[in-house]
Amino acid sequence: MIHKIQTLLAALLLLSAAPAFGEVVTLQEAVGRALTSNNLLKAAELEKGAAEQDVAASRSRYLPRLFLESGAALSNTPSSVFMMKLDEGRINPASDFSADALNNPSARADFRTALTFEQPLLDLGIATGVELAGKGAEAAALSLQGRREEVAFRVYLAYLGVRKARAYGEIADQALATAREHDRLAGVREKDGIGLKSDRLRAATALAEAEQRLVSAKNDLLLARMRLNLVAGGPEGGVLDTGEVAKLQEPALAQGELVALARLSRPDLKLAEKSVQKGEIAVKQARNAFLPTLYARGGYQLNDRDLPLGADKDSWNVGVNLRWELFDGARRSHEKEKAELARKGAAALLENERREVALQVTESVLHRQEAALRLESARAAVRDAEEGLRLVGLRFGNGLSSIVELMDAEAARNRSRASLVEVENSYFASTGEIYFRAGVFLKEVMR
Repeated sequence: MIHKIQTLLAALLLLSAAPAFGEVVTLQEAVGRALTSNNLLKAAELEKGAAEQDVAASRSRYLPRLFLESGAALSNTPSSVFMMKLDEGRINPASDFSADALNNPSARADFRTALTFEQPLLDLGIATGVELAGKGAEAAALSLQGRREEVAFRVYLAYLGVRKARAYGEIADQALATAREHDRLAGVREKDGIGLKSDRLRAATALAEAEQRLVSAKNDLLLARMRLNLVAGGPEGGVLDTGEVAKLQEPALAQGELVALARLSRPDLKLAEKSVQKGEIAVKQARNAFLPTLYARGGYQLNDRDLPLGADKDSWNVGVNLRWELFDGARRSHEKEKAELARKGAAALLENERREVALQVTESVLHRQEAALRLESARAAVRDAEEGLRLVGLRFGNGLSSIVELMDAEAARNRSRASLVEVENSYFASTGEIYFRAGVFLKEVMR
């Protein structure tokens, strides 16, 4: 039964095969591709463009607005019929001022075409609207900057993920080769009468487990390469392979200096500051709503009895209109209070963000210190496991240890090597996290 399982697992290994090796890219190349091809960044760039269009749309309110209207009307209302004739220049004093003509006119049609304009002369709401849109565009640019930092850090973690998956695959591959040798030795020893059947069964079980681990390791490596391709903005289903991991420079700044750097550089913190600024402008806009507006208006008009766009008579008008809303049921007062509360809320969130940034930087520094200590311990564990395996191997060669003890020593060595890979990755990631929390990861990784 065990041999059947081994045969099945071997077939699975052949079917899964080694993941197709993708194009080998350096860390900087992967980050560069992500900056141009990652869909999250494309979306952020489009949002930034939309915010810039909003600024342009707000500024356009300073320009005159032109309207072209053309319509037809049919009526027998006395006032309407009289005004139609008057606009068309068809008033006949001899017939149109009689009592019957004025009080009971026949139905009449009129075609009216008008070109009108409106030009703001004084409207402080336009200025604050432009300011708000400008802050929105600045916020969108900061969001893009923050997304670039985030995507670059994701690429870095994905790059480390490929490194870890490859190392696990190498460990699993070596463990499988060792398990096959142990299985062969156990069979030979049993056949020669110097080994136990239980040892052979244990070796066969270990071989089956090693084959399963190798299948998982190959799949994990394939998925890690696909993940790297995804965050780098590659084609769907593609894979990217990695070269050597680019070592980031050791952080030269002390913890307090890193906190200060983060408060100057973090895009999300700057975004919170923009929210406070937008709140202040919104308060100003709510106050401006109490002030009057002044607009110039004018128009050119054509009227005709028989034809659309016809011109029995033309006329024009220009004027200035001052509008001051004196009472609105206290709506503007409530909106002003709402804007004040929103501004205070944004200020409170900004203070919380400042404290959160300081905590995140401190946390990343502590994580790196912990990772450094764990790295020393993991390296010592590998050395001890290798020495233990060497000693057990000598005892096994001299017939003083069983093959089970040798297999246990091999397993311990493999576990310590896998743990070292995990801890090394954590150490590299913690270094990148410090720069990411300080808001300068992209600058450091592309150095």
